[in-house]
Amino acid sequence: MKLQTKIPLEKQSKNPIDYKSNLLLIGSCFVENIGNKLDYFKFQNTQNPFGILFHPKAIENLITHAINEKVYSEEAVFFHNEQWHCYSTHSKLSNASKERLLDDLNRNIKSTNQQIQESTHVVITLGTAWVYRSVNTKEIVANCHKIPQKQFTKELLSVDEISKSIASIVSSIRSVNSKASIIFTVSPIRHIKDGFIENTWSKAHLISAIHQFINQKSSIVNRQSFYFPSYEIMMDELRDYRFYKDDMVHPSETAIIYIWEKFLKVWISNEALNVMEEIDTIQKGLQHKPFNPESEAHQRFLQNLEAKINKLQSQIPRLLF
Repeated sequence: MKLQTKIPLEKQSKNPIDYKSNLLLIGSCFVENIGNKLDYFKFQNTQNPFGILFHPKAIENLITHAINEKVYSEEAVFFHNEQWHCYSTHSKLSNASKERLLDDLNRNIKSTNQQIQESTHVVITLGTAWVYRSVNTKEIVANCHKIPQKQFTKELLSVDEISKSIASIVSSIRSVNSKASIIFTVSPIRHIKDGFIENTWSKAHLISAIHQFINQKSSIVNRQSFYFPSYEIMMDELRDYRFYKDDMVHPSETAIIYIWEKFLKVWISNEALNVMEEIDTIQKGLQHKPFNPESEAHQRFLQNLEAKINKLQSQIPRLLF
């Protein structure tokens, strides 16, 4: 009996992810779900250096600023609710010290510039097509930082606007890194604060724009650009509220693991999958809490665990446990 509609997936044979890969993940909070799995299995990765970015324009601005090595000055920050903020970044970077915020912004710009150049894979997760534009500056912001809503106008980016933004993102990356695989996906997290119909409208624009860009076969820019169907897997294969957290919006840990395993099937090399099994064994061993830490049995367990770590580190020296 068939109880699910399965999304067809194919193994990526060109430039799969292995333990020589270096990943940059940017976008919605689903980035952190996948990034946590990459961290657990010791893949080289950098996640959201400017915090969670929900819409394509915010990601485009970040990439552009990083490539151009923008220098943030006092004009780029503002004071609100006892903290200094920047409209280009998530509030996790906000700081009570203006100088500390500017230092963090400029340091992250430099590190992100380097990361873009060195990445073998860039994973971009788009969360929403809804954006907020400042009434005063007329610029689209990445985060409103709880500024009163009357200071912004809310807009839905069109498919063409998003497609052009994606093209700009890819073109900027390609200007300094011609070899990286760029993987786009749409976050399975529903933004129902925008409204149920509005969320579907938004996701449809994102999906249409990504495919509009990728399917432009005549374009040199879009080569090595791919789509991974996180949103579709959640909507079709996990069509049940038991796969959501209590808020009925965010995927549960089971759903995250399920989508992660689908990502493995497509993007992780077979050789890396074997290493992941060894790392999983070591990680579980490190998390083990003995009843008697001084017992001979536990000391033998620790010795065996150390031997496994040393053996794996001799094969992949950069691994740290």
